Amino acid sequence: MAGIPVKFLFFFVSMCLSINLALCASNMRNTKKTYIIQMDKRAKPDVFIDHVKWYSSLVKSVLVKSLETAGDEEERILYSYQTAFHGVAAQLSEEEVKRLQEQYGVLAVFPEIKYELHTTRSPMFLGLDREDSNKLWSDRFSDHNVIVGVLDTGIWPESPSFNDTGMTDVPAHWKGACETGRGFEKHHCSKKIVGARVFYRGYESSSGKINERDEYKSARDQDGHGTHTAGTVAGSVVRGANLLGYAYGNARGMAPGARVSAYKVCWVGGCFSSDILSAVDQAVADGVNVLSISLGGGVSSYNRDSLSIAAFGAMEKGVFVSCSAGNGGPDPISLTNVSPWITTVGASTMDRDFPATVKLGTGKIVAGASLYKGRKNLSTEKQYPLIYLGNNSSSSLPSSLCLAGTLDDASVAGKIVICDRGISPRVQKGQVVKDAGGVGMILTNTAANGEELVADSHLLPAVAVGERAGREIKHYASARNATATLRFLGTKLGIRPSPVVAAFSSRGPNFLTLEILKPDMVAPGVNILAAWTGALGPSSLPIDQRRTNFNILSGTSMSCPHVSGIAALLKARHPDWSPAAIKSALMTTAYVHDNTYKSLRDASSATPSTPYDHGAGHINPRKAVDPGLIYDIGAQDYFEFLCTQELSPSQLMVFGKFSNRTCHHSLANPGDLNYPAISAVFPEDTKVSVLTLHRTVTNVGSPISNYHVVVSSFKGAVVKVYPARLNFTSRHQKLSYKVTFETKSRQKAPEFGSLIWKDGTHKVRSPIVITWLASL
Repeated sequence: MAGIPVKFLFFFVSMCLSINLALCASNMRNTKKTYIIQMDKRAKPDVFIDHVKWYSSLVKSVLVKSLETAGDEEERILYSYQTAFHGVAAQLSEEEVKRLQEQYGVLAVFPEIKYELHTTRSPMFLGLDREDSNKLWSDRFSDHNVIVGVLDTGIWPESPSFNDTGMTDVPAHWKGACETGRGFEKHHCSKKIVGARVFYRGYESSSGKINERDEYKSARDQDGHGTHTAGTVAGSVVRGANLLGYAYGNARGMAPGARVSAYKVCWVGGCFSSDILSAVDQAVADGVNVLSISLGGGVSSYNRDSLSIAAFGAMEKGVFVSCSAGNGGPDPISLTNVSPWITTVGASTMDRDFPATVKLGTGKIVAGASLYKGRKNLSTEKQYPLIYLGNNSSSSLPSSLCLAGTLDDASVAGKIVICDRGISPRVQKGQVVKDAGGVGMILTNTAANGEELVADSHLLPAVAVGERAGREIKHYASARNATATLRFLGTKLGIRPSPVVAAFSSRGPNFLTLEILKPDMVAPGVNILAAWTGALGPSSLPIDQRRTNFNILSGTSMSCPHVSGIAALLKARHPDWSPAAIKSALMTTAYVHDNTYKSLRDASSATPSTPYDHGAGHINPRKAVDPGLIYDIGAQDYFEFLCTQELSPSQLMVFGKFSNRTCHHSLANPGDLNYPAISAVFPEDTKVSVLTLHRTVTNVGSPISNYHVVVSSFKGAVVKVYPARLNFTSRHQKLSYKVTFETKSRQKAPEFGSLIWKDGTHKVRSPIVITWLASL
């Protein structure tokens, strides 16, 4: 080597690197990933007897032939979609995708996206257990014809919440199936669980084969999330339900007479868009009336969001689609599932709590919450050493977060350990403390959680406290010889104020389209008792050997099925209502005051919440059944909205597949969509000082009805409504009005208010948001 000039050595190394990079790039191009291909159904050549054969032929025509890929053409196609969406899911390389995009009839190609789960008392809190309420609903849904499709982790059929005693035969229109697999047989379906299907091809293509020894490759739910959401939607009445003695009472779903079809799309490694899309497509074909989807995967433009496109197809078929808003709060612009044809649900608290206390060595008692119920309790007559392994700064350390492997046994043995929330699951922190020899845990909120208290079924004595109390306890623990003890006080009802918007509930605005207010509404999503799997303990930790029929969970995953269930009730009572009519009834009857008659509050800040937090407000099922007026929206109206979104003709085609839809340009701007919420957005151009938005309402109340309008006052604008009175002479009559916004002084922050139509019986309320975009 000594005789080789340096420049030749450099050249040789460079050449080798170039070859390796080229090979690497070639391998990347040939690496197969899952893609969802949307097809134009109408473009099928006559030579193909059906669409599936055409789709298969197109995919085969673009495959890169090689010795390694010979014979795998059929295995490349994972799913074909034919109802709410048209096309296939297939494994393709980058080069093959480019070829496919050039083929006639291909509308769009979407890469696989991973979705995450958004993880009693609520019927009573919502007024569904009152005697007059039962009379209001029962006569109309006793035929049990409404079916809710739940896309989740499956279902535990033995749960008493899915008892079908007294239910009528499955409706004749139902086309669903009961797919069998390990732990799930035909007899596990019933008059309550009318369908069970599994979708895993997308998951396996991305994550490898499911280990069937560790996971049920069937509709059986070993995670618990799907059983909990299905029970919340339509669980049968179960007397004496509780979690280890907590929340004792009668458990029932929102629509106990409705039926459930479980579509298992989530596995140990997550939920994948090709599986979710196939489940939506199949559920619509099966004949569901409502889809409940407690999942989220970020926000994409409307034409790039496969779930949004599938939901549009479901809406066209008359299916109401409810989705969770996400658990990204209290950060602004943290929403998912923001399409206007999807009902986006945030989370709020109820008037039930699970109080626990921390008594410090000073004698001070700090309030908290817990669901701990174990054999080992701390003596309330004794004080235990207290330790915090952080530094009392605003930033947490691995040890202050009680992450696995960060606690020193010698330091924490026999002590109560203070742990900050974040990074790892709350119950796992307690297990880390227990494994290190700690006798108890105080779980302290950070700024992101504020004063919201989420109770957990811990494996050692543990109490959750708010941020302010946490700071106080940590400051006390920094002194020498700090001590504390923990006490658990069971279940408490009548909590005030309630409801409160959950700190974790994702927030607006909807940055895709400011003119569409999101979330649409909030519903109970904190400390919700519902059915649970028999395969896992209530803490969800593998080490937890406890087994319960019910569990208490929190998340927008829990609020979403509340709305899905109420939608099922409304569909049963009003079979002719469209999905938009049901959403309108829920939004315009929602309330914005708590049980202390003050404005709804935000748990993260203890200040009044805004429509960016709570949408139209908190659902009110008893009012929603008779809303007086509705804002109806048809599929073509939603398409006209999309025509305002600067989408190209080819991008719009992904939504116009069923009816050959074209833009009629009937909306002057996105804010003219007949949405139950009103959002006026003034552009950056300060010369634009007047905006006019239009709405049409349909009378679903008394034939002769006379309404007058009441509008909030705003600092930055004068708002006028014309006409100020609406006089209806028949049921289902439609009348239109316009709202004019005239700027007085441009405001730096959005302003919030409301528009209410009143007839002496009904109050049809629409939230108003006025935004002035800042000049660049």
